[in-house]
Amino acid sequence: MEALLEPLLHSPRLARYRDEIDRVLAAEHERRERFYDEIEPNQKAEFINGEVIMHSPAKAKHVQITGRILNLLSNWSILHESGSVFFEKALVCLTRNDYEPDVLYYGPEKAAVITPDQMKFPAPDFIIEVLSESKEKYDRTVKFTDYADHGVEEYWIVDPDERTIEQYGIGPDGIYALHSKLDATHQIKSRRVDGFAMPVIAAFDDVANLAALREMLSVK
Repeated sequence: MEALLEPLLHSPRLARYRDEIDRVLAAEHERRERFYDEIEPNQKAEFINGEVIMHSPAKAKHVQITGRILNLLSNWSILHESGSVFFEKALVCLTRNDYEPDVLYYGPEKAAVITPDQMKFPAPDFIIEVLSESKEKYDRTVKFTDYADHGVEEYWIVDPDERTIEQYGIGPDGIYALHSKLDATHQIKSRRVDGFAMPVIAAFDDVANLAALREMLSVK
């Protein structure tokens, strides 16, 4: 950040840059307020860097993978009375942008202040995004930066075609560092949700997902 700002801070045009930034942000704020007013419950829409991004309908594999992961994480949360799990229609409102992550988890502290009628959500503790053609460029770029900047401690990127899960955590420099990239022969253990683990294959296969759920219930 300092390297980016250094030339601007020493430029004689600094005040002009500030005025232009203020103008852009003011116009963006107006568009964002319209986005809140106009978004429909049946739409998959996000507000990113001043633009409304409408995503195409999800493919079956995307919906199924999201559902399998949601099944395990939400049941784990209920069994252990630990936090709350939401999915893509929960609008996460960060400083500049608004996202609808595929799966998101709030630890007990944040979950305790979420109300039943809430429509705008703060940054969660853990986010999972399942890649698709319309989302991948955002999942790996602006969201990758934004989630880390807002303290989302753990971030998984699930690739339906490679059948892999990439697990990221915030490094000492404040940006995400890759902890592991695991294929369907491995088990993945959350670094933020204490005690939650699942076979990677359970994200991609119904039988494996059911087996993982049964094991989870038997352990409880």
